[in-house]
Amino acid sequence: MQLDRILQSQGFGSRKECRGLVRHGFVRIGGEEMDDPFVELDPQGLEFEVDGELWQYREVAYLMLHKPGGYEVSHKPKHHPSVFSLLPTPLRERGVQAVGRLDEDTTGMLILTEDGQLIHQLSSPKRAIPKVYQVTLKHPATPELVSALLAGVELHDEPAPVVAAGCEIIEECLLRLTITGGKYHQVKRMIGAAGNRVEALHRNAIGRLELPTDLAPGKWRWLSDTDLAALRCDEA
Repeated sequence: MQLDRILQSQGFGSRKECRGLVRHGFVRIGGEEMDDPFVELDPQGLEFEVDGELWQYREVAYLMLHKPGGYEVSHKPKHHPSVFSLLPTPLRERGVQAVGRLDEDTTGMLILTEDGQLIHQLSSPKRAIPKVYQVTLKHPATPELVSALLAGVELHDEPAPVVAAGCEIIEECLLRLTITGGKYHQVKRMIGAAGNRVEALHRNAIGRLELPTDLAPGKWRWLSDTDLAALRCDEA
C-alpha cells in the first residue's frame, strides 16, 4: 500500500494532506525520514512516526477509554465536553464510535471502535454481554434490595420485570451490580425502583474484560486480540 494511503487510513487527513506530511519531513519509519508519499509498504505491523509521535498501523481501531465524569458520550455534546475530545486527532478523524453510552456523571470503561459488527454484538440483547458496575447508594444497601434486584424490578415502559444478572453488597452504601441489558438509565432506574438512589456510578467491566487499575481517568489504550475475546465472552 502506498504511504499516503496508509496515513489516510489511519486518520491523518486526506491523501493530499498526507502527501504534504511526507514531503515536509513529518513522517519517519525506522528513524528514517520519508520523502516519497507513493512508496509501497506492507502496512501489517508497520510502525511509523508522524511529527515525532509513534504509531502502529491498525486496520481497525479498537480502544478502551477510562471515562471521567463531566463528559458526554457524543460527537455533538450539548452541555459538557465530548468524551471524543480526550482522543488524539487521528482517532477522531477515523470516526470511532462508542459502544453504548455512559451518562455525563458516570465513569469507567468505554469501548470505542469503527467496527459496526462488534458494536452490534456488544449491544445486542440476544448476546446478553454482562456489564459490571460499582454503584454508590444514597442509603445503605440491604439484603432486601439485593433480592429485589435479582428477582426483577418493574420499570416504566418495560413490558416485563428487569432482572440483574448479579448483585452483591461491597460496603454499606456500595453495590457490585451486573446487568446484561443496555436500557436508558437502566442502573439508576433499577435502583430507584428497588427503593434506593444512585449517588455515583462506575463501570468496571464489559464481558470478561475489566478496566485496568493503571488506566487513569481520561486515558485510553488499544485493545489486543485477547481483550476482544474477553469482551465478546468468547470461549478460551
